[in-house]
Amino acid sequence: MIRRLAGALAALALVACVPRLAPLTGAPVPASALPHPGLPAGLHKIVFNWELTDLQLTSRGEGVARIAFPDSARLDFFLGGSLSGAAVLISDSLTAPGPDMVRRMVPPPTLLWAALGRAAVPALPDTVLALDGSFLRADIGRPVAWRFTFHGDTLARAERIDGGKVREWVERLDSAHVRYRNEGAHRSLLLSITRREEVSEFDASIWRLDR
Repeated sequence: MIRRLAGALAALALVACVPRLAPLTGAPVPASALPHPGLPAGLHKIVFNWELTDLQLTSRGEGVARIAFPDSARLDFFLGGSLSGAAVLISDSLTAPGPDMVRRMVPPPTLLWAALGRAAVPALPDTVLALDGSFLRADIGRPVAWRFTFHGDTLARAERIDGGKVREWVERLDSAHVRYRNEGAHRSLLLSITRREEVSEFDASIWRLDR
């Protein structure tokens, strides 16, 4: 009973720490000004290092993303030189069969696309935009379900909102660093890109994780 109560109190403490969405600031602009950055044309391979912090535990490894225009991506994660898991994202369909560590690393489709620079804006009513200096912010949905922040035509940050609070977010810190954060779980993932290259083809089998 005491353990159960301690667990419940810990869960409530985590929820209480979830930040509220700050009000939009800046000058209103028409919804038609919303940028729609996508994937670069062609096929691309991105090599990265990853660091997962899950409460008090930190894990590190390497990874590779294979990206095919306009809407397909595969990510492989390696720990200690061995493949520890993979995820395939095609349009808004995400397959991440495991293990648990990999499922914890992979955000939902909209945020995973944001990590790769694509603004996969959900089709929700009531888009409100505001220009604040060089940053354009867009609140999507009523009540707000998503906020996207753009710097010029580049997606800088995407946030999933529920109940007026920021539950998860992805931020592109610069051209080589991307951070994903799940506020309720106190879990974060940092990707540090070490190499990008355009390739001529991918084997079709990479899009299947059941082989």
